[in-house]
Amino acid sequence: MTAVTYELIHVCKQTGARLGRVHTPHGSFDTPAFMPVGTQASVKGMSPDELKEVKAGIILGNTYHLYLRPGHELIKRAGGLHRFMNWDRPILTDSGGFQVFSLAKLRDIQEEGVTFQSHIDGSKHFISPEKSMEIQNALGSDIMMAFDECAPYPCDYDYAKKSMEMTTRWAIRCKQAHKNVEKQSLFGIVQGSTYADLRQESAKQLTELDFPGYAIGGLSVGEPGYIMNDILEKTTPLLPTHKPRYLMGVGSPDYLIDGSIRGVDMFDCVLPTRIGRNGTVFTSKGRIIVRDAKYAEDFSPIDTECDCYVCRNFTRGYIRHLFKSKETLGLRLATWHNLRFLLKLMEDIRKAIRNDRLMDFRNDFFRKYGYEMTTGVPLSEEDKP
Repeated sequence: MTAVTYELIHVCKQTGARLGRVHTPHGSFDTPAFMPVGTQASVKGMSPDELKEVKAGIILGNTYHLYLRPGHELIKRAGGLHRFMNWDRPILTDSGGFQVFSLAKLRDIQEEGVTFQSHIDGSKHFISPEKSMEIQNALGSDIMMAFDECAPYPCDYDYAKKSMEMTTRWAIRCKQAHKNVEKQSLFGIVQGSTYADLRQESAKQLTELDFPGYAIGGLSVGEPGYIMNDILEKTTPLLPTHKPRYLMGVGSPDYLIDGSIRGVDMFDCVLPTRIGRNGTVFTSKGRIIVRDAKYAEDFSPIDTECDCYVCRNFTRGYIRHLFKSKETLGLRLATWHNLRFLLKLMEDIRKAIRNDRLMDFRNDFFRKYGYEMTTGVPLSEEDKP
């Protein structure tokens, strides 16, 4: 029996999207699900109780950052990541691979692993598949991710092929090194850049290893949305229907809807917290920059259709004032709202799947939000209906 299991509840007759539930040692969460990112054992600006208020069912922690600071051994002595950060619901940790390749300096990628310099102080470190498993086992997350190489976009076919093949070899080593299978489940990561045949080969190789769940990595790294959707359409059907599917690093409303339509169950992204800290917020009619001058005397909520604490209690004008005054509450309220907006979107997606009308929901949402109906790219002001 694996630590994490997936329950398929309903398949949307209109789109094939999946309504399900993932069961973990720290509770269950409904899917499709969005996972707020708690990079350094904290979702920036949000307490654990506030995360529950916005109805987060699972959050993500970052192996690379927690390894560098405060260190996985310290967190293990504290009783694991759940106890360290006082979060009693499920946690997923990424492998550290993406951050090694995107943040660290002077990377040296070899078959054994990756030597790199810390982005914090320049100190030298080495992470291998075995080291990633050691760190994640110490953190005690419910869902661990295999160490992989995230190929850049664009990259040539030969590089993508070698990278994908090494990711498979690393996945085998991760599975062999994983020490706590009764309480933690290890997911494999499908790679292959934008080449459909490589994606399909990666999916075949990883499913033969029989992981409890599968992620699709290396997308949303700069490629157009239509390419991502095409790769998903050619990849997700190859993954087991009785196991969860996770699209890594995706969090914009259009990608959440389109990913769900293509059979994805789990998503994560720093987008809602990052843009919130900079004064940009989601609304049912598209994004706005709430710190702009035109909102100085706007005494309406961020979004009249939102049910969050922020929209029930504060106005655009007040939140703009907080940003202009450099008050920390401003970025906290924008972050709170953005997280609840996406988590409520996922609730609406799940409802639409249950009612067999997710494509109708997509079309209504895109039209209202201001997305171009075929690609999800925001319309210009002149093109909006």
